[in-house]
Amino acid sequence: MANQNAKGVKRLINACFFSAAGFKATWEHEEAFRQEVILFIITTPLAIWLGDTVIEKLLLVGSMVLVLLVELLNTAVEAVVDRVGFEHHELSGRAKDIGSAAVMTSLAWAAVTWALILL
Repeated sequence: MANQNAKGVKRLINACFFSAAGFKATWEHEEAFRQEVILFIITTPLAIWLGDTVIEKLLLVGSMVLVLLVELLNTAVEAVVDRVGFEHHELSGRAKDIGSAAVMTSLAWAAVTWALILL
């Protein structure tokens, strides 16, 4: 649990530890995140090599960072929904489906970005 009284540098240090715990939990519990990290590791050097300008390189890498960000948020939504209960509920299913759609949209955006820049 976060220390509500932490201020300044101590708050920033705590935030770094909480973020690291979030990355670790997502890595351990979400196969899609692991796959997307591997994709990021593969595409980042390619983006740097294939992008002609700094802007192109940033767009190529940034589109993959966006995928990771959306996956982290989707995983957080799924964890909260599962915390509430595992029984089927229309709103729980809808929340998970919307999170999945967000991930798919980010992947489509990355694919379009890569295609338009490289082709």
